[in-house]
Amino acid sequence: MEYISTRNKNLNYNFKEIFLRGLAPDGGLFIPKKIKTFNKSEIEGLSQLTYTDLAAEIISLFCSPDIDKNNLKKLIKKSYQSFITEEVVKIKKVGDVNLVELYHGPTLAFKDIAMQVLGNLYDELKIASAKAVNVVVATSGDTGSAAIAALNDRKNINVFVLHPHNKISKMQRKIMTTIGSNNIYNLAVKGTFDDCQKLVKEMFSENNFREKINMSGVNSINWARIVCQIVYYFYSAFKFKNKKIIFSVPTGNFGDIYAGYVAKKMGLPIEKLIVATNENDILERVINFGEYKPSKVKPSLSPSMDVQISSNFERLLFDVLNHDDKKVSNLMSKLLSEGSFKLNKEQIKTIKKDFFANKVTDKETLKIIKTFSEKYNFLIDPHTATAVGAAKNVKGDFEILILGTAHPYKFLETIKMATNEEVKMPKQMRGILDKKEKYDILENNTSDVKNYILGKLS
Repeated sequence: MEYISTRNKNLNYNFKEIFLRGLAPDGGLFIPKKIKTFNKSEIEGLSQLTYTDLAAEIISLFCSPDIDKNNLKKLIKKSYQSFITEEVVKIKKVGDVNLVELYHGPTLAFKDIAMQVLGNLYDELKIASAKAVNVVVATSGDTGSAAIAALNDRKNINVFVLHPHNKISKMQRKIMTTIGSNNIYNLAVKGTFDDCQKLVKEMFSENNFREKINMSGVNSINWARIVCQIVYYFYSAFKFKNKKIIFSVPTGNFGDIYAGYVAKKMGLPIEKLIVATNENDILERVINFGEYKPSKVKPSLSPSMDVQISSNFERLLFDVLNHDDKKVSNLMSKLLSEGSFKLNKEQIKTIKKDFFANKVTDKETLKIIKTFSEKYNFLIDPHTATAVGAAKNVKGDFEILILGTAHPYKFLETIKMATNEEVKMPKQMRGILDKKEKYDILENNTSDVKNYILGKLS
């Protein structure tokens, strides 16, 4: 498999190279030169597989020949041993909602599904065998803990996690900051997730610094994350054969829902993908009106979606602009210099062939959580609630699958506010409340973060 950049089609990288780099050298995002499209008989064959075998079939398409398929199968099975369900995800009928539970991994969020595989890929690709690797990751709450769980105690790998100080839930922070191994460093940045993400991108773009520390990244800008997430779209859709399928996805950085878009491109019969946003609604605005204009981040009850610069949207933009890398590069330059860009009516129409987009307020989110509790005796987290709310106005003969992206235990305060109920502690979290947290607070400044990292490595 060969990879190019959204901003330069002449670049040519293999899977191992794009896995380590994360971000393309020109600031663009890596995408495959060509994506496999399954025919109907191949789709039927895939639908008979277990989750882990299905994952091996799909992921192998994107990492061949760098990883042997048999080795990949073993790696995937090993990656999901810590999940509390053998099939990795559970699909439940809650009232009239088809809930795809993606949070049965070690840190109670969908990020575990990709991150556990990525952790083992570092070993399989022998990326840290000759020289220590330093993984630098920005998190809006869940990516960081998933990365830590996947890379904790790895030989020759250090992990630096940047989270926005006081802008994630207490439990999200506690899961991240209590592992305490010598290779893990938690940085609370005085800013937003967008600031954390910008700091990471700036460090990736500084070649001297990146090479000096042998920097790698596991944010959703890393294509390997997208690849692993494609699998659960196939797996869950296969449970609704001969039905018209719509997925509703809570999204901030556009990574999770972009994986669904790739699944559709690969031949999975998805009618539409619903982009569920909170009041940080840049994706809802660009999909419905064509204006990509980041504004100030509004703190919300669904903090993992408190994003105004949705990095993975650039990958969709590449398709919308008919694979014109120069146009993509120009729009991203315009975003940097002018603070926004505008799509034309034809481009909006192209996006709307695959996507709906709806905004859900905090008030609506609380009401949805309360309704689920009262009507169905079932608790959902605030991010999943936005997906329920965004799907509410979609009418037609469809099976709407709601992606449940996090366990409600991660958002105790919000659940209590909505329902006056306590959330039962899942077994993955036993003992966590007694553990001491370990993190450092830093200014929102690239030099400070770089100096911190260099200081820890000296």
